[in-house]
Amino acid sequence: MTIIAIANQKGGVGKTTSAINIATALAATGKKTLLIDLDPQGNASTGLGVGQSLRVRSSYNVLLGNASVDEAAMRSPVPGLDLVPATQDLSGAEIELVEMAERTHRLDRALRRSRGGYDIVLIDCPPSLGLLTINAMVAADSLFVPLQCEFFALEGLSQLLTTVERIRTRFNPGLSIVGVALTMFDRRNRLTEQVSADVRAVLGRVVFETVIPRNVRLSEAPSHGLPALIYDHRCAGSQAYIALARELIARLPASADILAQAAE
Repeated sequence: MTIIAIANQKGGVGKTTSAINIATALAATGKKTLLIDLDPQGNASTGLGVGQSLRVRSSYNVLLGNASVDEAAMRSPVPGLDLVPATQDLSGAEIELVEMAERTHRLDRALRRSRGGYDIVLIDCPPSLGLLTINAMVAADSLFVPLQCEFFALEGLSQLLTTVERIRTRFNPGLSIVGVALTMFDRRNRLTEQVSADVRAVLGRVVFETVIPRNVRLSEAPSHGLPALIYDHRCAGSQAYIALARELIARLPASADILAQAAE
């Protein structure tokens, strides 16, 4: 079972859109896939058409030990893709976790006990670096970072990498970064091209070749409760996510350490 946390402490970078569509693409290849919604906003759950009334057990219950991953997992409308949904209760989880034993390892322990037979687990993290995201990083084998092509991108990435190093030192020495994906790419904007060039100059091959363009269909799909790959698989955004999933799969067997990659 390969566990990938999808994280960036900045909001609005296409994190949940990436989680939903990459999970859909992976499931389409025949890999038994689980998406864990760890964001209190529950956007990944909504984006897969799972309404509040259907979220009987959630990632909140898993973290607090009231349900196992297998008990909380439910089938999504996408064949081969299961979902552990999020509810608003998750917004108070960080306060409750503070007083619990092994508060940084709750998700890791739960996933290790899973008998669901999943090939790949994706964790959609909240846009912060609190206990929820730390739990995801401790549980994960690697980190997938969506990065919006904007002026402050590298500054935010620097903060994230500092957190990753702390997690590696204290809790999870095996954590690596499987790749950085440039999102909301607009070739008409010179700043987009400059940010892309800067990120690639700093991180080199850690950055995926595929970029995710700004695309209306990607924005419309969640309101229909569908991944863009199902809503309109021909659109530029869907085709980009299919290509990105291919790149991701190619990197999984030898997920590289970011420091070694960046030094090359």
